[in-house]
Amino acid sequence: MRAQPTASHFVNGQYVEDPAGALIESRYPATGEVIARLNAATEATVNAAVDAATEAQKAWAAMPGRERGRILRKAADIMRARNRELSELETLDTGKALQETLVADATSGADALEYLGGLAASIEGAHVDLGSSFVYTRREPLGVVAAIGAWNYPIQIASWKAAPALAAGNAVIFKPAENTPLSALKLAEILHEAGVPAGVYNVLQGYAETGRALVRHPGIAKVSLTGESGTGRKVMADAAQTLKQVTLELGGKSPLIVFEDANLDNAVSAAMLANFYSTGQICSNGTRVFVQASIKDAFLEKLAMRTEKIRLGDPLDEATHLGPLVSEEHHQKVLSYLTIGREDGARLVCGGGVPKIQGFESGYWVEPTVFADVKDHMRIAREEIFGPVMSVLDFETEDEVIARANDTPFGLAAGVFTADITRAHRVIGKIKAGTTWINTYNLTPVEMPFGGMKQSGLGRENGRAVLDAYTQIKSVYVEMGDVWAPY
Repeated sequence: MRAQPTASHFVNGQYVEDPAGALIESRYPATGEVIARLNAATEATVNAAVDAATEAQKAWAAMPGRERGRILRKAADIMRARNRELSELETLDTGKALQETLVADATSGADALEYLGGLAASIEGAHVDLGSSFVYTRREPLGVVAAIGAWNYPIQIASWKAAPALAAGNAVIFKPAENTPLSALKLAEILHEAGVPAGVYNVLQGYAETGRALVRHPGIAKVSLTGESGTGRKVMADAAQTLKQVTLELGGKSPLIVFEDANLDNAVSAAMLANFYSTGQICSNGTRVFVQASIKDAFLEKLAMRTEKIRLGDPLDEATHLGPLVSEEHHQKVLSYLTIGREDGARLVCGGGVPKIQGFESGYWVEPTVFADVKDHMRIAREEIFGPVMSVLDFETEDEVIARANDTPFGLAAGVFTADITRAHRVIGKIKAGTTWINTYNLTPVEMPFGGMKQSGLGRENGRAVLDAYTQIKSVYVEMGDVWAPY
């Protein structure tokens, strides 16, 4: 029980327990052992959190933006000072290699708090001169935001949602994924320590029922979800009952296009990062790697040689590159796609099995896997696997690859590798995706808006644009003269 928190929930500035709630077990994916037991929030705890947030939000919204920003920046400093502690906790909860969590999880969350905290004082309206009268607009917070996280980047997602919501003067109730319940509680502690008033940031644990209770609650003004597309459709339908605003950051089956003039070493590096980082559990991953036919063999040779050198092992050892998948259920899903790929006729280049790692035999491991000669109709090229499984497809012409890249219901991300910068911009301009890269992949600085098109979601995380999603415009018409009436 190495990671057992003080209690399951953080409400109104303190830890609270809800023993009537369903049991939640957090398991260390490298061994399968239970490291924490918590309870899901019942309706009473959900209501208590909404009541506390509703009351606390009034004073938080009345605080000048510069003061809110100062508190968020202080929280960012605390997160950075405790990065190792938070990273080790994230590794225990997710199974991701410590080599990664040290640089990509809490640090990214701290960046969001710092960046959006710096923008809090810049939230402002506009003035419209009408001659003898004028209009001004105010950007006001929405109220209480329900934020629902995913299990692949728990503290990063919690921070990405908290930072703009709090900067704009909202209160937040965050529900982590039940697989990874722990680090959001630490974020709540840090925000409270930095000066966020009691009730402004709350954490409720739970399964889908708890999330649904929040989404349907009349006291919630907005829902922000990170998850898969099926969950997004359910959240949108539930939010429609009370016409809540929604931000949905959902899944993808993103294309990474490699033209024959690309720097081959860089393209292989990007393809590996776009498929194997976080053991492939990233929504924006470029899992359809389109390689121009003339360089396919050279690309695959370099890719196989480097993939076979990826080091799997103890996630808490900083020399380890890749950890296990997050859960036994997800492990079985990913393994099923290895079978599906073979049955559909794809050629296995490397990987494709379950490694035996001494001392971690009960963990949820899978080898980094590359399939070649993949066709567009194959399930491994159509469905989101969310594991370290790369599909390599070959193409001949630019127009062909654009059409095939767009032939998907998703539109989260895309990447293009080419030395022809004109072609790079031309192709990116025709790809139907919300977040794209040229000659790199999966870099998501907090200054960059992140989100998708089509069934990959609505709205954006990060960037200055995200503040629009957590504020609403109030128009004020000011008459300076007499009021005329025909009666």
